[in-house]
Amino acid sequence: MEPAVLGGKLASSLMGPLLKKLFVADGPGAGLVDRPVRLKSLVSFRGEKRALVEKDVHRLAEHVVRQAVDSPGEPPFRTGEQIAVADALARRLLALGDLDMDDVQAVRLGHRELAANLTHTAPAPDGLSGDACHFLDSATEWACLQILEFFTRRSTFVARTLVAQTRAQAELVAKIDELLARSPRPDARDTAFERRYRSHVTERHNHITIYGIDLRDSPDRWPLEVAYLSLEATAAEDRPAPEGDPGPVPVALQLPADEALLAHDRVLLRGDAGSGKTTLVQWLAVTAAREGTHIPYVLPLRTLIRGVGAFPAPAAFLTAVDCPLSAPEGWAERVLSAGRGLILVDGLDEIPDTDRNRARDWLRSLVHAFPGNRWLLTSRPTAVRSDLLAAEGFGELTLAPMRRTEVATFVHRWHTAAGASPFEGPLLDSLRTKRDLARLATNPLMCGLICALHRERRGYLPTGRKELYDAALTMLLARRDRERGLAAVDEVELGEEAQLELLQRLAYALVLSGRTEMDAESAEAIVDGCLSTVALPRERWTAPTVLRTLLLRSGLIRQPAIGVVDFVHRTFQDYLGARYAVAEGHLEVLAGHADDTQWEDVIRMAVAHARPRERARLLRQLLARNEPRLTLLALACLEHATALEHEVRLEVDSQAAELIPPLSTEEAKTLAEAGPLVLELLPGPSALTDQEARSVTVTASLLGAEEPEGALTVLRRFRNHHSLAVRRQLVGTWQRFDTAEYAAEVLDHLERTDLFLTCESAEECAALATMRPWPALSFHGPHRPAEILAAVPAPETVTALEVRANPHIVDADALLSFGSLRELRLTDCPTTGLDRLGGLPLLRLGCSQVADLTGLGALRSLRRLSLAQELPGTDLTEVLPVDAPLETIFLGRHSTDTTGLRGLQHWSGLRSLSLGYLAGELTDTDWQAVAALPELTELHLHAGTIRESPHSFTVMPELPGVEVLRITAVYGDEDLSDLALRLPGLRSVSLLPAARHLARYADLFPGIEINADHR
Repeated sequence: MEPAVLGGKLASSLMGPLLKKLFVADGPGAGLVDRPVRLKSLVSFRGEKRALVEKDVHRLAEHVVRQAVDSPGEPPFRTGEQIAVADALARRLLALGDLDMDDVQAVRLGHRELAANLTHTAPAPDGLSGDACHFLDSATEWACLQILEFFTRRSTFVARTLVAQTRAQAELVAKIDELLARSPRPDARDTAFERRYRSHVTERHNHITIYGIDLRDSPDRWPLEVAYLSLEATAAEDRPAPEGDPGPVPVALQLPADEALLAHDRVLLRGDAGSGKTTLVQWLAVTAAREGTHIPYVLPLRTLIRGVGAFPAPAAFLTAVDCPLSAPEGWAERVLSAGRGLILVDGLDEIPDTDRNRARDWLRSLVHAFPGNRWLLTSRPTAVRSDLLAAEGFGELTLAPMRRTEVATFVHRWHTAAGASPFEGPLLDSLRTKRDLARLATNPLMCGLICALHRERRGYLPTGRKELYDAALTMLLARRDRERGLAAVDEVELGEEAQLELLQRLAYALVLSGRTEMDAESAEAIVDGCLSTVALPRERWTAPTVLRTLLLRSGLIRQPAIGVVDFVHRTFQDYLGARYAVAEGHLEVLAGHADDTQWEDVIRMAVAHARPRERARLLRQLLARNEPRLTLLALACLEHATALEHEVRLEVDSQAAELIPPLSTEEAKTLAEAGPLVLELLPGPSALTDQEARSVTVTASLLGAEEPEGALTVLRRFRNHHSLAVRRQLVGTWQRFDTAEYAAEVLDHLERTDLFLTCESAEECAALATMRPWPALSFHGPHRPAEILAAVPAPETVTALEVRANPHIVDADALLSFGSLRELRLTDCPTTGLDRLGGLPLLRLGCSQVADLTGLGALRSLRRLSLAQELPGTDLTEVLPVDAPLETIFLGRHSTDTTGLRGLQHWSGLRSLSLGYLAGELTDTDWQAVAALPELTELHLHAGTIRESPHSFTVMPELPGVEVLRITAVYGDEDLSDLALRLPGLRSVSLLPAARHLARYADLFPGIEINADHR
């Protein structure tokens, strides 16, 4: 009951005076007191001079409730609840004395909010029905409406309201004056300068540069807005532990890196070499400059320390970074004082260790002097302590490695910016199929290097991958820092060769141990043993100092946890470990570990480093084992063997040709056992037979779970193949891959003819809705009719539909939206009302374990019918559509239990009869019905019936018109002699699946083609 309705039942002229008794008498004046008069002092049931006591309030509430119950119309609740409702309403009215507000505030709140306050303050009603609670809430709101009306009629209300408004306006004016004093409006000089400065920042930082590589035809810089990619950053956060668990629970959070400053005003951003820290700084600066939200200052620390003396004050920010513009006097301080600054301090790791504490103190003083601005500081992970600026409120974020989708986006944008679109597709294919290359492309720096070198070599990067690693190492170890203007930042300066020697020993130690990380003490011991080899005097440079320099500057090793060292990319560990193994002549060690898949890339890189004779020796050792995986490993090694004896190359190619391409499903499965290495070697569809093409797709499909990206790349090449067997394989392997990606990359491109697409999950249904129409669909599982229709935006395009194991298809009406259906299969569905499908142009119908078959007779257009469940009646004409021109009938298990084959002769146009695994024997009467079919030419039988019911075929009459016999589930011990005698017109016999038994039955069917049916 709404308050307005309730008010209609309770006259305001009667109830208003009653509620007015709740409050003390009105007094003259404007109510000008030091403090507003609270409701608790206005109510008449509190204080020393009480006009009412609580008992009076209860009587008042009882009167209100009684008036509502006794008024004409339906009672608002059960009569027996009247006392309890009145008591609850009284308690809510008494709660007026507990509200800490005045009448002006109450009126501003409104009657609904005031009622909500009373409901929250008063004790909750206990045991009331839903109707009683609803009435109580409505009565409370109605009472509050009357109370507020009473407040507004008080003589002091208007005057006090005006006073309250005047005071509020005065406070607002004072606050605005204070805000204006703190944030003075910039004068025309500031505005004009900021316009020029924003343009300068945008122009200066709106590009990305790759340092450390020599390229003839590829740019070393490209527009930032085209190539920039927002990466993910991770942050550690403590969450409350579940009940009973001690202490907080650490949680890793992820957010887009360019939104880091939206969540926190002060951020310390860590990231490995090339992870995109500087690019993020540029993006934030350009974005702020364009949007005008903040004034950006890009402050590379390596630039700030070039001069002698202290770090710059705000007035010297622009001069310190060689900005040619001259700011108005005091401009920088005005910007920072107003909290409009975005201070981007880049590269704490790029200055000497002795200067880092000064940089921290300088930044700390700025933060304290100019609160309210946004601050970002970047560093490599190991350069600074975790608590460096924690006291100043800096939150820590770490740039995450690029994901597969981000790599693809980066490659696309880079090629767009560089005008090199023809090279994009081949490079993406290489990144998907070549695991070591993909492991390298995990940050913008390495992705940019790979893109540039791939274009430079006109798309032939995969055949010269050693050049990529060499270029990457030179860039990371020497040229990048030098060309960015970085001098030595620590007391040790290591040349490129010295770094390589140290790093490759660390890598080989990890390779030998079969691990990817080692403790820092072991790493220091290896470095210590190498100091004399690289001519580093021990009295000046200790192993801990040298290891720290490698961690900080090489970009190849890192410290993922305290006391632990590993390589940033596994591929660099394998490459450098192989380099050292070849240099030390450890070819026997490499060959001895060839069985271990973890050594695959090490061996391939060793072939790249080895001299021609060493290559030949190692490859022959792999071939001598005569194992498919090692033969394929030798074939993969040829990619890196630029110089090799011709005879050895021929040996490898000849031995591998027996494996690739696979010629059958069995060979495809054997090839897949060699592992993901195979994906790089599988050929495309050109020059392959249909059987070879299908076998290649089988191999790739089997490897989809282990290496989905590479497998998808292989399968994508076959998406336009004409062969039905290939297309069926591509459709059938959907579940092994990412649902949406596989749908977009493969399924949506397939020719649909004779092809069913199966959907089992909600994700697959969602992907189906995004593809071109599929004329043949199969839905497995409990999908509701509305969900199926949502997955098929154009149901009129579907001509074949299968629904399996779906408890929601209880009525055939759910299928009528598919108005063009010519084929329908229902399996394990509680469907009734099949007669309603009579309006569809159905030619084929299959039913197995449906709820009711009695409506089959209405389907007069059927030509093919398949049934695998017990039929009602004693004759087939009692359930099958007698008016349908049936040409093919399949009767499965239990279908003939009560009907046998009686009545089958009614369908004189029947050409094909299939009998499944029948539970009962066929009688002479059954066979006479078959013999009466003048058009019958095909007979399909189940070998189980032949084995278990041989008498069924001793009574079988001669059927001279049958030309094709097909027997499924053949074991090889079936007696087919009766069939051979009674089918004199046979021209073809197919046995499934026992091809090895064909010779055994050849004598029974002389002059007849016998084949193994693999369908």
